[in-house]
Amino acid sequence: MTRVAVFGAGSWGTAFSIVLADGGNEVTVWGRREEVCEAINLRHENADYLPGVELPPTISATHDPERAVAGAEVVVLAVPSQTLRGNLAEWAPVLPPGAALVSLMKGVELGTLDRMSEVIGEVTGADPGRIAVISGPNLSREIARREPAASVVACADEDMAKRLQDLCHSPTFRPYTSVDVVGCELGGAYKNVVALAVGMAVGMGYGDNTTASVITRGLAETARLAVALDANPLTLMGLAGLGDLVATCSSPLSRNRTFGEKLGKGMTTEEIVASTRQVAEGAKSCSSLLALARRTGVDAPIAEHVDAVVAGRMTASDLVRAFTARDTKAETD
Repeated sequence: MTRVAVFGAGSWGTAFSIVLADGGNEVTVWGRREEVCEAINLRHENADYLPGVELPPTISATHDPERAVAGAEVVVLAVPSQTLRGNLAEWAPVLPPGAALVSLMKGVELGTLDRMSEVIGEVTGADPGRIAVISGPNLSREIARREPAASVVACADEDMAKRLQDLCHSPTFRPYTSVDVVGCELGGAYKNVVALAVGMAVGMGYGDNTTASVITRGLAETARLAVALDANPLTLMGLAGLGDLVATCSSPLSRNRTFGEKLGKGMTTEEIVASTRQVAEGAKSCSSLLALARRTGVDAPIAEHVDAVVAGRMTASDLVRAFTARDTKAETD
């Protein structure tokens, strides 16, 4: 039984802990709030994020980072992307030497424009062969209910990817391996921005033609940036690209789509943030992804306009008018 530490007791960190436990591992979750950890230990439930879901007995929780990583061979990071660097700087001194470091986060850091694997490497000094990302169509509540799903484990070291694949392969969770860390991370981060745009369309009452158009053009925009940064274009056609994009844009369980719906109905970003404890990563990462696209010389109209709406410089209705008024061109340009 492999010991795994999961840093982050939110919905995705908890759901992935279930996957790991079902795969035969002993899991210790680090939680920011002691009352959440106590509920996991005493009632085997994280009622704040996954109410009604019984957690396996091989999952425990602690607020102490050193206890969380004691004996761990794998450390999974599942905190909001924009808090990773600060949190990891505190945890780095207690991380086991040689442990695999796995990112479940989907974002690009503000300011540095670093992907999460790059932040992990910079803060911990770990080489790329120890750093992996897991990305795919994995809505946390469905994963926690053990509905069948697939995902991608990406690492520069293929042997490490295969080892982690074995650890999280459960009766209802099927992982595939990849060495394309860049493609998996950009697919996971960009789909949140596209989901915000889709949510705005839904919030304004538009139907399937509109949302399908946004999803398709969003995939093209994601692929342009990923390929410019040396990703494999086939990654964007797979689970970490198209699969994740479809799930996030289509499901009412998606925080980013829900956030976008509220923008489409006229709420401001500040009003939405004040009404929920859940983090919509796309609202945080749209400006950093836009900056990354501009630095790379890639046209990114969806990221540009979504960023303007999130920042309050444009309304959702303005966004629709701006999209349809753009110059026409060949689809493959």
